Amino acid sequence: MRVPLSWLKEYVDIGDITVDELAERLTLAGLEVVGIERIGDWWDRDKIFVGQIVRVDPHPNADRLTLPTVEYGGPEPITVVTGAPNIRAGDAGQKVALALAGAVLIDGYSEDRRKTTLKPTKIRGVRSAGMVCSERELGLSDSHEGILILPDDAPVGMPLADYLGDVVLDLDLTPNLARCFSMIGVAREVAALLGRPLKVEEPTMEATGPSIEGQIDLEIADPDLCARYTAALIKGVKIGPSPWWMQRRLTLAGMRPINNIVDITNYVMLEWGQPLHAFDYHALRPRPGKAHPPAIIVRRARPGEKMTTLDGVERQLTEDMLLICDGAGPVAIAGVMGGLESEVTDQTTDILLESANFDAINNRRTAQALRMSTEASARFGRGIAPSMTVRAARRAAQLMRELAGGEIAQGLADLYPHPQETVVVTFTTAEVERILGVHMSVEEIVDILRRLEFQCRVEGETIHATVPDHRLDVRIPADIMEELARVYGYDRIPSTLLADELPPQRRFHQLETEEFIRDVLVGCGLQEVITYSLTSLEVEGRLYPEGESPRPEDFIRLANPLSSEREYLRRSLKASLLSTVASNLRHTPQVSIFEIAAVFEPAPGELLPREPMRLAVAMAGPRQPLAWHTPAPENMDFFDLKGVVEVLMERLGLDEVTYEPAREMPFLPGRAAVVRIGEETAGVFGEVHPLVKERFELPAAPVCLAEFDLDLLVRLAKRTPYVESLPRYPGVAEDIAVVVDREVPAEQVRKAIMEAGAPLLRRAYLFDVYQGPQIPENKKSLAFSLLYQAPDRTLTDEEVRKYHQRIVQHLEKTLGATLRA
Repeated sequence: MRVPLSWLKEYVDIGDITVDELAERLTLAGLEVVGIERIGDWWDRDKIFVGQIVRVDPHPNADRLTLPTVEYGGPEPITVVTGAPNIRAGDAGQKVALALAGAVLIDGYSEDRRKTTLKPTKIRGVRSAGMVCSERELGLSDSHEGILILPDDAPVGMPLADYLGDVVLDLDLTPNLARCFSMIGVAREVAALLGRPLKVEEPTMEATGPSIEGQIDLEIADPDLCARYTAALIKGVKIGPSPWWMQRRLTLAGMRPINNIVDITNYVMLEWGQPLHAFDYHALRPRPGKAHPPAIIVRRARPGEKMTTLDGVERQLTEDMLLICDGAGPVAIAGVMGGLESEVTDQTTDILLESANFDAINNRRTAQALRMSTEASARFGRGIAPSMTVRAARRAAQLMRELAGGEIAQGLADLYPHPQETVVVTFTTAEVERILGVHMSVEEIVDILRRLEFQCRVEGETIHATVPDHRLDVRIPADIMEELARVYGYDRIPSTLLADELPPQRRFHQLETEEFIRDVLVGCGLQEVITYSLTSLEVEGRLYPEGESPRPEDFIRLANPLSSEREYLRRSLKASLLSTVASNLRHTPQVSIFEIAAVFEPAPGELLPREPMRLAVAMAGPRQPLAWHTPAPENMDFFDLKGVVEVLMERLGLDEVTYEPAREMPFLPGRAAVVRIGEETAGVFGEVHPLVKERFELPAAPVCLAEFDLDLLVRLAKRTPYVESLPRYPGVAEDIAVVVDREVPAEQVRKAIMEAGAPLLRRAYLFDVYQGPQIPENKKSLAFSLLYQAPDRTLTDEEVRKYHQRIVQHLEKTLGATLRA
């Protein structure tokens, strides 16, 4: 939001406050000033003046040049040479910006706006003692098509810096400051902060034409999206340029002047914060079967409906978009942009002026869906008070009467289905002191609130504050506290230490275990990521088998999603992590990440969804970095991820952890496992299925993924370490190789070995898997290393042989295994 200081001073007396002090006060109050543009501060006050052309003579040696003689308050007028097309021989009386020799100007022909010093020179044989300047040469704009013509009332001889010099504050306003997207909105803040009166009158209009009743057929078909629609009718306007003062203010505020009607709508929007739109009254059509009056119908778009907007682009509309329609079809996208068919042209004589209030959320979604960011949508999307429609309509209609010669129809067409309720917030001085930490008297509080246009009723230490109609952001006592703090000054609120001892801190097992898991995974070489909780059915559907898709009822949908890509709350972390892996692999060869976050599941009959915690891990890329002294690196696979899982389970002290084959998407059958702790399923991990990798645009190399029920891990974790004393007697190591069916998991064989070898068998781990010659088809050989050990004696060969034989027999009986020769 660009705020010209000369315009701001019309509404509030800034007095002796410097620009820098004002910027600081605004910033501390929440209206951050990110830039200060000082226009004309570099103009030479003794060399650049307001001048008046006395006469214009033709150049004797060039048809395209003229010789204006300019009076500027000096001893005598000077003659300069110019080729400006808006100065012709015989002209006189125009007010211009005159620069004398020695003045510093911008080189009008340089692309980088380089400054140069003006020197006396001869142009085609005629001496030029100065220059009549264009806007580009003064740094006002890039316009270099003609010289700057000043208003007739510009005082001749005044330094141009005094006449055109200005300061523009560039405000970076947060969404909660929607009320400040206008000059009067900023002026209200300045008046409250400085304790100065606000010089703003309620707009009025001089209506001398026939009544508007019967001249427009107005209907709001969807009042949930249009809280109010106000229209004014102005007839007999003459389209032309707007006056210089209005063009100047629009330019300083960052808008381009077009014509008097369009400029007035933009000017009032900047002034009051209420977007307006001007329709060519005669381009609006009545309802079918009627000859008069033209209709304005506010409704949602119909399936397949299209319209061409003012920028000449045909827009495909969806059923959730709000339109302004006449009797034949759409004439504007509500709060975003008008339609081409009803635009104001040079031939327009009658204007129907729209001043309406549209739903902020719907407007924001429409503008985003159509990728149309306009000044109007920026304001509607933040929320505007419905009371502003009448004020802005009256102000704009009166300006059209004054600046375009129009006649205003008596009355306004105003539909207001659900009038805005008056809000009264009740609070006490004790609440103010408790929340802000500073004592404020009733008088101080009431003074601040009245400066902010609140009406206050005091009952002892209790204050009832009636919120002004333009403050949609104040609804509860906490909002009042914020207003008091802003105006009182955050810098004046003292920093205080706690006045009491900290309460005893209880240990939180959930958070401590989560942090411990983070430490373990980081120690395994993984990095933590935080991804969006919002997703789409399209992204989630990438995890499903061919021909299947997620059901919307299984997800929590946002009431007002910002986009279709962020419409639902996720039920799993898998899709988020795979998207992150795909994005990172475009820039780096290896990714090892994990995330701890909540997922969201519908809870029928409950107010809120369930939010179980999940742990997800993803790994892809080479096992180690490529270097000159290492062989070509191998890619990480199922067993790398299984190693991480095993380390985590061990560090959490989890017993009875078993791994079973998993065949569910998005995993590759034979390269995935379900993790069980006792009888409970803790999670699943494995390599991602090629179909899923293709959908996420992942490489052909293995991509490993895991997801665990974090709440279960936390509940079963045994963080207290269990320590065994060192064995006093030596163990006996033996190997065993058995042939089993290819489908039998190695973990099932290991578990059977441990059962049969108890209590002397201390450890069994797989060290070789073989398939090929010497092994029957559909069979595999598994080789295990066994350690026998007793706590109270040294085992004999006979004891070891006995237990070894028992293991072989048990494997033959339970798994059909045979001892490999």
